[in-house]
Amino acid sequence: MPHSSDSSDSSSFSQASSSSSSSKQESSDDMRKVQRREKNRIAAQKSRQRQTQKADTLHLESEDLERQNAALRREIKQLTEELKHFSTMLNSHETHCSILNTPPPAPSEVLYTPFSFHQTHISSPCFQH
Repeated sequence: MPHSSDSSDSSSFSQASSSSSSSKQESSDDMRKVQRREKNRIAAQKSRQRQTQKADTLHLESEDLERQNAALRREIKQLTEELKHFSTMLNSHETHCSILNTPPPAPSEVLYTPFSFHQTHISSPCFQH
């Protein structure tokens, strides 16, 4: 069975050639899609890792700040107690202190050596409780 013309052979060849070119194009497009998806998957994974790392860092920083806060609160409590203690001591001392209860001398009468006030005041028996 002979072919009726060469044109039918050439048209079937061009279709095959076109079909082959088209399948190569689709294969190349598919390959690019796969590569793009893989690249996107890796980028998303890295992004999630960065978010997790950032959350972990913030959590550790938060715990550290809470410890510092607790230590500072303890220090405030201690200093407040110390202030109460010294205020009580001062109040009790003021009622017995002869230096604080005497009127100040006139400015022309003030003749004392340096630190004499403090030395007298500290050595005063009413200060030592």
